[in-house]
Amino acid sequence: MQNVLETVQKINFYLSDYVLVFLLVGIGIYFSIRTRFVQVRCFGEGMKKVFGSISLHGKQQEGGLSSFQALATAVAAQVGTGNIVGACGAILIGGPGAIFWMWIIAFFGMATIYAEAVLAQETREVHDDGTFHGGPVFYIRTAFRGTFGRFLAGFFAIAAVLALGFMGAMVQSNAISETCRTAFGFPGWSVGAAAAFCSALVFLGGARRVAAVAEKLVPLMALLYILGCLFILFQRLEHLPETFGMIFHYAFFPHAIIGGSFGTALKIAVSQGVKRGLFSNEAGMGSTPHAHAMAKVSSPHEQGVVAMIGVFVDTFIVLTMTALVVISTLYASGGILADGAALADSAKAGITKSNMAQLAFSSILGESFGASFVAVCLFFFAFSTILSWNLFGKINFTYLFGKRAVPLYSILASGFIFLGACLSNELVWELTDMFNNLMVLPNVVGLFALSSLVVHHARNRLK
Repeated sequence: MQNVLETVQKINFYLSDYVLVFLLVGIGIYFSIRTRFVQVRCFGEGMKKVFGSISLHGKQQEGGLSSFQALATAVAAQVGTGNIVGACGAILIGGPGAIFWMWIIAFFGMATIYAEAVLAQETREVHDDGTFHGGPVFYIRTAFRGTFGRFLAGFFAIAAVLALGFMGAMVQSNAISETCRTAFGFPGWSVGAAAAFCSALVFLGGARRVAAVAEKLVPLMALLYILGCLFILFQRLEHLPETFGMIFHYAFFPHAIIGGSFGTALKIAVSQGVKRGLFSNEAGMGSTPHAHAMAKVSSPHEQGVVAMIGVFVDTFIVLTMTALVVISTLYASGGILADGAALADSAKAGITKSNMAQLAFSSILGESFGASFVAVCLFFFAFSTILSWNLFGKINFTYLFGKRAVPLYSILASGFIFLGACLSNELVWELTDMFNNLMVLPNVVGLFALSSLVVHHARNRLK
């Protein structure tokens, strides 16, 4: 296991610290410029379409999902452990400044995810039962018709199945297991078994059942968590200016808090922001287009602007709330990390990315209630992500092996959910990061190849 961990870490080092920084920021800037900053220009339009039609009981759509159901399914995938455990890991390793780089990735990522949703709508296919299916494999095959297109689409599909259906499910169940063990003392295997059983019940219902659960669960779980965060921030109100100051200061001078040379520390802060930002908002990764392809809307642009709001909610609201709570309670004046701490010092003090949020909430709500609150919220976040990621993985598994292989996929996925609750936390996260990173490569190539189609839809709204 140690050898596997070291190998995966080495692969992630090159992908996250070098390749992904340029790819994700580059494609985000590219689409921002080509679409004349659609994430700014059409932000109000997206907000109206999302919050003007929000419903916990969406009408049954013939052959597809409503726009909000598709968004809820996408946000269920986006809002997961990345918003709590991922954000804490970024802060712990890269310092509070890593959050600033997460914001940068999310801002440009809003243009990227607009492109993903538009292309998913444009290239989707209609099955015999009237349902829509789409995603990167479909727009990659549209962009490249020959052998190269088949190879690239197959590469993405394999990475997506492993990253979302298998490894991703392990991360979510691992996070549930860790927080439940801290809060309630439950053994990991029992949490894994319960999560696998509950997930399997929803898996059997297909896309519509996932959407029906997501449209009810996502708004409620987000509201509960945000209210809890607001309560903590109200108690630490006087420290909020200091908190924001640390985010901006340590974004450019992280060596002051995480140690090492200026260049090395800055690279760590930026790479943590990129890596955890990708895991959180998923813009450019190619996961959420599967949900947006199923929406019944009047035009691809309409679902594109709705998709942008998913990134905004995920990063600028939910993840930012986590960051502000953690930094204002643990790093601001009076916090246990107020003087700064390198990762090694934090580990010695028993602080990890898995329990960091619980420590932050416990500092205000009390040890028992604070840990329990985070555990309950994380359970719903992670459970909803498991459901959506399983659906996205199934679409790609079907592309590779056909519909007859779906039962096998569901059995394997349930097994990985159980396994994740019992494995090493560090190895599970590194494996997921690796396959997430690999998904980005063919997806970005497909997005770039069809960029003129995205620009056509974005600029038509100006006329």
